[in-house]
Amino acid sequence: MRHRNVPQSMDLEMEATGFESEEEEEEEDDEDDEEEQHPQTNNNYNNPSSSNSNPNSTTEPYIGMEFDSELSARAFYNAYARRIGFSTRVSVCLRSRKDSSVIRRRVVCSREGFRRNPENHDPKRHRSVTRVGCKAQITVKKKGPLGKWYISKFIKDHNHDLVPPDRVHCLRSHRRVNGAARSLIDTLHAAGMGAAEVMTVLIKESGGIDNVGFTKVDCQNYMTSSSKRSLGSGNQLVFDFLKKMSEEDPSGFFYSFQGDSESSSGNIFWADGNARRNYEYFGDAVVFDMAYRRGRYKVPFAPFTGWNHHGQPVLFGCALMLNESEASFVWLFTTWLQAMYGRHPVSITTDQDRIIHSAVLQVFPDTRHRFSKWDVFGEVQERLIDVCGVHPEFESEFRRCVNSAETVDEFESSWKFLVGRYELLDNEWLQLMYRNRHQWVPVYLRDTFFGDLSAIHGSDTSSSYFDGFINATTTVQTLIKQYEKGVADRYEKEVKEDYDTLNTAPILRTPSPMEKQAAGLYTRKIFARFQEELVETLAYAATLMDDARSQATYRVAKYGEENRAHFVRFNVFRKKASCSCQMFEFAGLVCRHILAVFRVINILTLPSHYILKRWTRNAKSILLDKGARELQNSLEECYSSRYDSLSREIMSYVEMGAESSDTYSVALNGLREAAKKVADAKKPRPAPVQSTSDNNENHESSQSSDTDQDKKIQELTTELEGARQRCESYRQNLFGLLKNMEEQKLKISVKAQSVRLNLGSELVAEESK
Repeated sequence: MRHRNVPQSMDLEMEATGFESEEEEEEEDDEDDEEEQHPQTNNNYNNPSSSNSNPNSTTEPYIGMEFDSELSARAFYNAYARRIGFSTRVSVCLRSRKDSSVIRRRVVCSREGFRRNPENHDPKRHRSVTRVGCKAQITVKKKGPLGKWYISKFIKDHNHDLVPPDRVHCLRSHRRVNGAARSLIDTLHAAGMGAAEVMTVLIKESGGIDNVGFTKVDCQNYMTSSSKRSLGSGNQLVFDFLKKMSEEDPSGFFYSFQGDSESSSGNIFWADGNARRNYEYFGDAVVFDMAYRRGRYKVPFAPFTGWNHHGQPVLFGCALMLNESEASFVWLFTTWLQAMYGRHPVSITTDQDRIIHSAVLQVFPDTRHRFSKWDVFGEVQERLIDVCGVHPEFESEFRRCVNSAETVDEFESSWKFLVGRYELLDNEWLQLMYRNRHQWVPVYLRDTFFGDLSAIHGSDTSSSYFDGFINATTTVQTLIKQYEKGVADRYEKEVKEDYDTLNTAPILRTPSPMEKQAAGLYTRKIFARFQEELVETLAYAATLMDDARSQATYRVAKYGEENRAHFVRFNVFRKKASCSCQMFEFAGLVCRHILAVFRVINILTLPSHYILKRWTRNAKSILLDKGARELQNSLEECYSSRYDSLSREIMSYVEMGAESSDTYSVALNGLREAAKKVADAKKPRPAPVQSTSDNNENHESSQSSDTDQDKKIQELTTELEGARQRCESYRQNLFGLLKNMEEQKLKISVKAQSVRLNLGSELVAEESK
């Protein structure tokens, strides 16, 4: 039975509960209390009711109608219910005897059946009758393990009056207090406004009560629950954990409270020493994970994460967000930045939320802010519920439009075609998404490093650091234990990848020296990604289009797909290339298009500037960074700057000299004269000698002294050059020694972890005996 004071999840997302048996129907125990008492919550930016999606859609269910998923079928029926004027809920399901997956689902009118009143049951208060035995329903079945869903039963008629359009937003399955509304309610409530005043603002902002998506009672209930939000009885567990960790690692562990440290209603942030060190290595791309909003978690747990050198999620700190006002997010980001030694990330990914966006702009003004595209994809079913119901294929086409576009023009064209085909030109949510396209559509973000390898080829999967450990059922009492389990599990997985990288040689698929070079530099998982790009170049042709001065332009296309070409610009002198796909800028790995050009111009190994240290085996060898890298970078930058400057001048000189035979002769003579002067300049020069012509008496002794001084300078110059060469040799030997030490240290760490795991297994085996 549901408790009436706890906001429940949307009916469309409920799973049937009860005794499960092989192919046995399960009936959901769902008491339909007074509908106005249960606001629905989710993290959506706008309410579906405001989308006006496809107003001409009047399709009603029919037997045999197919859907891609059960959720799509339920969304369609709920959209149909909204148009007709009734509320829906899930009823019973049938599970497979093989894997217990749902293979049949019934969705009914919310007034189906009758409320059960057990004998001798004396309720504290009488509730209005909401169930009247209505028979309206649909039943959907699945065609085989991987098949589509189809309607096998449809009952259209109701035994009660339907709700008019201006009241349909009051029905339970069509109501929700969404993420943007919650943030605005929190802000207005903190400013002292009551429910009536807040609703007035929401109605004005939304353009009418019908577009708000919930009632005044829902708003009041949310404000009441928000004001009571706290860690509850679990606050002491959290505080004890933070104090214990601070005592064990006083220099590394960092934690902070917003407001009174003894209060359980303020936000909390913490980061252990390992998380802060991880940020030193991999803090260029950060994700602020608000999965607790999407999953309606009991605990508002929000970690800061990124990706390590194996492409695995890595932790940069955690927060408990008990208050979601703009000031709270500003405090959180400022505190997190303080814990990370004030180093701003290159990019940050968050949910699409106006409050969070404003806080990011204040705290990270120079950091590229991206909205999570997976968050946007998750909203499609909610925002465009009518369209997805009538056109089940819309969602997959929407994803394809976003993921497959390789150029801005291609995305613009696909988007225009999509909204035109489904008559969505006036859809407010899609208009908002289009205005914000530079912050979530990949094709607009590829000029910035996000380190997200899963998005290279349009993957729709998103991996959270605490997947499998913290979810909607986690309570404050179990949070710390699950947090520690998740951190330990991720550490073991990283150690396992370190071990595999050091002890397993990858299989090379080509005779390319570049592949062999990459196999020795990258971690195993990253090398597999690079190898995929390298092998693909065999199917690509690079054609020289323009060869102007120091820069050449190549057109690169796959055999059989010449109409989908990319363009690579290559700087001849700097050996640097840039591709229109911008994969290197976005993910830090060279794309197949640039590699195809390298093959044509006989570049057999990867230039050093294309090897990001964060993806290599030695990503955590910080000892090699501090001195050597700064010195090396400084020397390379000076040399590169002089080289580039001379290259530009030489190219201009050559072009002018080649215009005619006269200019050619002049240019050639001038070049030979300049070459002699450069050769003379390379010879060691004695220090300038001051002589006084007026003093004839000391002239001979001065000349003798100058000769001796020249010889001494020459000797010192020779000794200095020898010393410099010896220092360079010592430096190379030292760095080689440090590198070996780092590798030995890593091997010892891996072996120690393996021994610990083996001892644990043996102890378990002994205990079982």
